[in-house]
Amino acid sequence: MKASSRILYIKGEKNKELTKTDVLLGDILSMECADQAVVNRMKTVRLFRGAPQSRYVVSILEVIAKIHESDPGLTVENLGETDLIITIEEQKKKKKVLPVLKSVFVVLVTFIGAGFSIMSFNNDVNVPKLFDQIYFLVTGTRSDGFGVLELTYCIGMSLGILLFFNHFGKKRFTADPTPMEVEMRTYEEEIETTLIDEYSRKKEEKDVG
Repeated sequence: MKASSRILYIKGEKNKELTKTDVLLGDILSMECADQAVVNRMKTVRLFRGAPQSRYVVSILEVIAKIHESDPGLTVENLGETDLIITIEEQKKKKKVLPVLKSVFVVLVTFIGAGFSIMSFNNDVNVPKLFDQIYFLVTGTRSDGFGVLELTYCIGMSLGILLFFNHFGKKRFTADPTPMEVEMRTYEEEIETTLIDEYSRKKEEKDVG
């Protein structure tokens, strides 16, 4: 047997959610080997049995140890994360009303918050007075507060918000992620790092030895 057929390449995601308590290697890892039989066999190896509604942090060394326990002569090459967060959640029945209510609530909070922020900014810099001064300098008359400056300001602000968030309904203007998606991804990464550090500090991480 060629040496290359005895090398197993594994790649695991940092955060994985499962709905079953028996955690198999195939549930949390992507695997590749010249010998497909090795991959098929390793996918069925049980890493551990967890509890419903629980979270575990597993070192990749523990994963490699389980692989070597099943096949001592196998060479393992890790191409993914060094610590894996595994969350076991019960499969929830789909409810149509609750997600809609949550979406409506988020939209209302976002709309009211954004409106309040814009009004606060306008009051801080006294935009109406500024527009009145510009209007008077250009035309020599006072504005009634509903002129072309106010109209273009509203249109420009709306277009600016749409372009900044790169999103309108289900339509994207470009393939780039929106600022909200970037912030949410940053937030998720910070949570994952904190969880790994916390479990490691408390010696609750599943590791070899």
